[in-house]
Parts: sequence; C-alpha cells; structure tokens
Amino acid sequence: METTAVRTRLVEVVVPVYNEQRALRASITRLQTYLSGTFPYGFRITIADNASTDDTWRIATELAEELPHVRAVHLDEKGRGRALRRVWSISEADVVSYMDVDLSTDLDAFLPLVAPLLSGHSDLAIGTRLARSSRVERGPKREFISRSYNLLLRSVMGAGFSDAQCGFKAVRTEIAQALLPGVEDEQWFFDTELLLLAERHGLRIHEVPVDWVDDPDSRVDILRTALDDLRGLARVARKTLSGAARIPMPARVEQAELPKGMARQLPRFAIVGVFSTLAYLVLFSMLRQAISPQAANAIALLVTAVANTAANRRFTFGVKGPDGAVRHQLEGLIAFLVGLTLTSGSLALLPDGVSHGAELVAVIIANACATFVRFMLLRVWVFNPKRRTSRRSSRTPPSSPSRTWTSRR
Repeated sequence: METTAVRTRLVEVVVPVYNEQRALRASITRLQTYLSGTFPYGFRITIADNASTDDTWRIATELAEELPHVRAVHLDEKGRGRALRRVWSISEADVVSYMDVDLSTDLDAFLPLVAPLLSGHSDLAIGTRLARSSRVERGPKREFISRSYNLLLRSVMGAGFSDAQCGFKAVRTEIAQALLPGVEDEQWFFDTELLLLAERHGLRIHEVPVDWVDDPDSRVDILRTALDDLRGLARVARKTLSGAARIPMPARVEQAELPKGMARQLPRFAIVGVFSTLAYLVLFSMLRQAISPQAANAIALLVTAVANTAANRRFTFGVKGPDGAVRHQLEGLIAFLVGLTLTSGSLALLPDGVSHGAELVAVIIANACATFVRFMLLRVWVFNPKRRTSRRSSRTPPSSPSRTWTSRR
C-alpha cells in the first residue's frame, strides 16, 4: 500500500525534445507507465519542446491531455540547457531531473538517482556510464570521445565526477535554482557547467552506475558539440580564476575554498601555459615537416618545458635569482617526462596515415592532461615554499664558538 507521507514528495522529470515526433509518444507513454507502477514518490513529467518544426508540439499537447502527471511546455528557441532552465527555475517540486527522450538509460536507475536527494544525503545526482558496474552499448567513436572529454575535465578542471554528458541527472530544486544564475550555456554544455559550478561550491554529487544503450538515430552534431564544449571549458576556467563564478548558496552548504596561494598562482600558471602550448604547437608543426611525429613531439616538448619551468619559477611562484635554478630545471624535467609519456602514447594510438590535424588534436588533449600534473608537481614539490625555507635554514652559518661556549656557561 502506498503511504501518503512518501507520495507527498514531488519529483519533476523534464524531457527536452526537438523534432522528436517519431519517438515522443512511445517514450512518454512508457515513462509514465513505469513511474505510475513502480515509483514510490509523486512525480510530474514535463515535455519541454525546443521550437520543433515537425509535429512534436502537437503530440506533446495530446499526451498532456491524455496522460495523468504529464504536461507540455513550448519554447520559441532551441537549446537543451534553455529548456531545463525554463522548467527548473519555476518548479515547485522537491527534486528536478531530466532524461533524454530516447530513454537510452535503463529506468530502473531512476529511483537510486533521486533517493539520495530526497533524503538530504546529496545535492545533485548523475548517471554514469563509465563505472565498472555500468553496462553500455555504443560505438567505439562515441566511447572514445566521451572518455576523452571526461578525462579532460578531470585533468584540467580537477572535476571529481566521472560522466558529465550522460542524459540522466537530478538536482534538489533549491540547489538547482541557486546554481542556475551562474550557468551561462543554453545548449549541450549546460550539464558540464552546472556540475563544475556545483563542485566549485562544495556541493555533494552522487553518482549512479547505469545501463545505457546508444540511440542509432541520435542527431547530435558531435564535432560542433565538442568545439562548443571546449569553448565552454575555457570560459568556465576564466570565470573560476577571476572569482566571478562565486554565487550565493543556501546557508547550510559549505563553500569550498582554494588552498592558500593557489588563487594567485592558477591564473599566472594558465597564462604561462597558453604561451607554452602555442609555442609547442608551432615547433611541433615546423619539425613535423622534416622528422617523425614522435621525434618532433619530444623536441618541441623539451624546449617548451625548459622555458615553461623558467617562466613559472619567476612569474607564478615568485622565485628570484639564480639560486636553485639548475635544480629546478632538473626537477621540472619530471613533469616533462609525464607530458612526453602522455603525448607519445596518444600519437602511438593513432592509426597510420592520419592527417596532421588529427595529430595536433591528439597532442593537445594529451598536453591538457599533463598540464594538471605539471602544476601540482611545481606547486607541491619543485617550488614548495616550505622546501625552500628548509634549504635556506640548512645553509645558515652556525654561531661563533665563543658565543656558543658562553651560552653553555
């Protein structure tokens, strides 16, 4: 028997759609039937039509009239993020969520997704296709792109979540409405930006392994989406470094703070990194005309690594004078070896005969992963101020013998 106490909790499920007349009726009917029969909480399904040009809106309004707990909302502009913002920002539910209209994710994962939010254990929840216990059916191209993108998020942005792009997420409504003003993207990067902002503010993100089957009829432009995501990452990084990403949060949420000194060091390291990366790409492209990609990569990386260490020594970490410069360069070569391993490995994985552009994409992604490792090595080891202080102390001359003898008397 259903309990009234449980049924009073409300979860809103948003299904963003654009020109989905083929799949919409079957998917919404299946979702409504599943939730009515198995979901122990109150629910509402909102079809968010993103300016469809086919019969999607007509079918959506028919479903809203025919099925209980279903409603339809129409937007005049496209954008999945825009649709979620529109519905989530005015929702009165306890938890807001969304899933793709193709229902690629097994619906049995929906209750484990929202339960930690309703109990107050977590603030956001995401389905992940990258957990060991997840069962995923999709082509190698999509698998490679997804894993590369999430590796980039973890290595460059320091993200702790594993799958930013899975179309199966939920948020406590008060948290969603607090975060939305800080999220700029209205398209596919909306998810990633929301999660990065949440993590920046110390919110708790719960992950649920999911079973997922790729939709062969997916019309997502992978290349355009990837480029938009990279631009979005650059914008979020700039906002984070400038402090503009800070937004008011509910009082009980603990705000995460950067370690001492990192707020000043990160933007300087990023500036040095941009110039180093550009110099590396120019050198790699020039050398690639005469030698193999592996040799060009090693030489270009070595030259820019030496310059990068010297620039970060002076500009980022404020070490002046020649004292320790040779040691810093030798220790900085550890970071060079990490970068060499990652870039050489990425080039080795490329099939024979790929274009020069594909080689550049591979080394850019690998260099981005190595950048995070380089910063942490330089900060906690090579230019650690405690280490420099201890070395100076060890070189301090002892007191004169007469003064030492007097003190003993």
